[in-house]
Amino acid sequence: MKILLVEDDRTIASGLEYSLQQEQFSTVLCYDVASAQQVLTEQLDEFTICLFDISLPDGSGYELCKIVKERSDIPVIFLTAIDDEVNVVMGLDMGADDYITKPFRIRELLSRIKSVLRRYHKQVQTKSMIEIEHIRINTLEGKVYKKGDEISLTALEYRLLLIFANHIGQVLSRNQLLERIWDVAGDFVNDNTLTVYIKRLREKLEDNPQDPTIIKTVRGLGYKVGD
Repeated sequence: MKILLVEDDRTIASGLEYSLQQEQFSTVLCYDVASAQQVLTEQLDEFTICLFDISLPDGSGYELCKIVKERSDIPVIFLTAIDDEVNVVMGLDMGADDYITKPFRIRELLSRIKSVLRRYHKQVQTKSMIEIEHIRINTLEGKVYKKGDEISLTALEYRLLLIFANHIGQVLSRNQLLERIWDVAGDFVNDNTLTVYIKRLREKLEDNPQDPTIIKTVRGLGYKVGD
């Protein structure tokens, strides 16, 4: 996952960048509005989330938030030293997803980031069309197509596919998959049953189920769809 971090205090910025990279985030760091605008023009669609300091030497994080929200639905968190309700409300009114007041602990920021991303991934389910290679999912109709032809999935197979579709590029452990299926299905799904459903999904989605390119096994960790 890739983060755009805009912070003019180079000491703070360096510490944040290091901490985020330790958590396996890829980062792009900017120190002012001008350079951030250039990055957004060239790379906006590559980012998972943006962290914007409000007070910057050549403007404010509000300007950057406006650019992001006009062109994308990528979440934005404001970093601010101004514990002022007016500024906070202004940022949220512009579409920011959260804010955190300096000084803050890195663990608190990581918790906020993960919370925002969880909310965001739930919202992804409301997208009417999701495409994964030659597979197309119409979530409004609950239909799945392979190379244009509709394929039939059971309710649990469809739910499992949606879980993968809403976590593109993420490795999901078997326990994580079981927990998510349990939450929705309300039925007991054990580890063996999960194996069966993964196998069935591959048989229906993959050109070669023995050498899957959509639902890939990450040895010792779980499964992953997409990069």
